[in-house]
Amino acid sequence: MSVPFQVGVLLLPPVGLALAALLLCLLAARGRRSAAWGAFVLISLQLLLATPYASGWLEVSLQAIAARFSPPREGPAAIVVLAAEQVKHAEGWTVGPLTLERMAAAAALARRTGLPILVTGGVLSDTPPSPPIAGQMAERFEAEFGLIVRWLEIEARNTWENAANSAALLRGEGIGSVHLVTHGWHMPRALLSFRAAGLSAAAAPVRRVAPPEASFDTLLPVADRWGASWLMLREWAGLGVYALRLKLARGRLFGRAEGDWRTRRDSNARPLPSEGNALSS
Repeated sequence: MSVPFQVGVLLLPPVGLALAALLLCLLAARGRRSAAWGAFVLISLQLLLATPYASGWLEVSLQAIAARFSPPREGPAAIVVLAAEQVKHAEGWTVGPLTLERMAAAAALARRTGLPILVTGGVLSDTPPSPPIAGQMAERFEAEFGLIVRWLEIEARNTWENAANSAALLRGEGIGSVHLVTHGWHMPRALLSFRAAGLSAAAAPVRRVAPPEASFDTLLPVADRWGASWLMLREWAGLGVYALRLKLARGRLFGRAEGDWRTRRDSNARPLPSEGNALSS
């Protein structure tokens, strides 16, 4: 696991909230009543994040941000597929289910458009070491989808590097606009990174979700929703870090003056709906 991933696990919910609540419980045991109320609030928030309702709205909020990016002015000339995660089995490393979802969507898009594919993703785990995920993606594209990858980018370890390295490869081919394939919740950070790299991108989000409705089922805490909420909160944190990085690099946030981040006012626009794993940043 990378250091940013480990920091995210410790600081973000559910682990971050649990550690904070434990600290407040220790203070409450020493007679600080306000600490007991604080622990109650944190535990309540912990339970809320375990509901499909909360994790669903966190995902929808990210997809809505992606919808605010304006489409590229020129037609895309290639398809860029971002790696997501690798999974380690007894036989070794292989692409994970999120990566496979992105590959399936990219394969369908490639068959519709006839455009060439670029896959991007490097080494995602140092301990134990994993092979560059882009190489495994290229092999699976050929074996399972009958498609030959045109460009292979095997150095990137996070979304920012995915964009920078892909842009460098495609500029040499005279390509300035692409279809960008990743999950809807990851699309805002991906689009921001590609705009920062100077490559126009048309969003091709995978597995959009609709806003969840409040019901007994969606408000009932389920353990696996903690993982989903953690992933969405991690994306929000990453988006904030990338926006700050772009602001420091360019002296302004989101680069509105040059169209790096533009809002579309459309009355019809709606929000777009463990161990042994290595996740791309």
